Amino acid sequence: MQAESQRKSKLRLFADRKLALMLALGFSSGLPFLLVFSTQSAWLRQAGVSRQHIGLMSWVALAYSFKFLWAPLLDRYDAPLLGRWLGRRRGWMALTQFGVAFCLVGVAFGDPAHNLAWTIAFAFCLGFSSATQDIMIDGWRIAIAPPEEQGEMSAASQIGYKFAILCAGAGALYIAKFESWRAAYLAMACLMAVGLGASLLAPEPAAHIVAGPERHINVIAAYRDPLKDFFQRNGRFALLFLALLSIYRLPDFVSGVMANPLYIDLGFSLADIANVTKLFGFWVGLGGIFAGGVAVTRFGLMPSLLIGGIAASASHLALAALAARGADIRMLTLSVCVENFAGGFAGTALIAFMSSLTSPLYAAAQYALLSSLYALPGKLLGGFSGFAVAAFGYPAFFIATSCIGIPVAAICVIVWRIQARQEAAASQPEAA
Repeated sequence: MQAESQRKSKLRLFADRKLALMLALGFSSGLPFLLVFSTQSAWLRQAGVSRQHIGLMSWVALAYSFKFLWAPLLDRYDAPLLGRWLGRRRGWMALTQFGVAFCLVGVAFGDPAHNLAWTIAFAFCLGFSSATQDIMIDGWRIAIAPPEEQGEMSAASQIGYKFAILCAGAGALYIAKFESWRAAYLAMACLMAVGLGASLLAPEPAAHIVAGPERHINVIAAYRDPLKDFFQRNGRFALLFLALLSIYRLPDFVSGVMANPLYIDLGFSLADIANVTKLFGFWVGLGGIFAGGVAVTRFGLMPSLLIGGIAASASHLALAALAARGADIRMLTLSVCVENFAGGFAGTALIAFMSSLTSPLYAAAQYALLSSLYALPGKLLGGFSGFAVAAFGYPAFFIATSCIGIPVAAICVIVWRIQARQEAAASQPEAA
């Protein structure tokens, strides 16, 4: 009896250890996300880089949208050097974390006002390293914990991610204001030690896909099987689901590129931006995430998805009002509150929708594909956002991005009806 009690105690301790490691790895995953572009856009604008070039610079983050291209290979082959010492998943996590830290140091020693090419090169490598780190952290989470623990693991990851966003947003802006942008990026590079430490302490999952002598066949299957399963399960509606996924957060990605340049051009200080958008907006965004989770549970996925899509798009009208009104701190606070709450709500609904499209058998590959797809169109169009602002001005630009909510709402209604018919058809045999 005592031995059984000790065994259960050890299991609980191991579970707590995994959650603590997941919290640290979530932090490591979230830290470089804003530093790849969003925070950096404020630096670029202060350095005198044009809005057109800032918009084009958003393409350095396209690695997040194309990570599905190399994700299956990382599941099958060990990391160079570190793989033999740490294992496949831990080796890749540690290698990519070294890469992220190195690229952050490279960006720190850049001078975008006089040598933009240096900044672009290191920012591109930073995006690639960060996206690859995300693949391996998601893979470790799925492989190390059984399905019944994935909810807790995901929650720990999101909490760590949110606090990393706070550090990379408000923290970096504060350091830049009171010290320098170089100090800000060097500090963020040092914070990558949190994730690296977690990778060294993390247990290596026991199960791995074995790449046999016919490796080319394994590689082909890695790409083929998840896609085949997705289209077989969703049939003729698969492309419609993908269309909804690809435009759902399109307004946020396109308008987000120009948000910080708008604040800078209106005359807000870095401290104002950090206080309102990063600190205050952080808690409002958490409220939106919580509200989205409650709505999905209480009202269902599709109603929540529809409400979130409309709200997230319409929230950009507040940015248009801010641009028209000028440097009003109260209007800045209102617009940030509206946008962050709506974005948090919509993001929660979108994650639930992507999860509903994913098969447990191919969860890692399919989720990587879907999470890449939903961001790709917005990031591609976001590269032209600076030209749109230069041609039409900030108010017209943000009004235009809000109008994307019209097709989003229309497709949501169509998908809702399709799923309702499918559920009704599936319940008929049971009723009979």
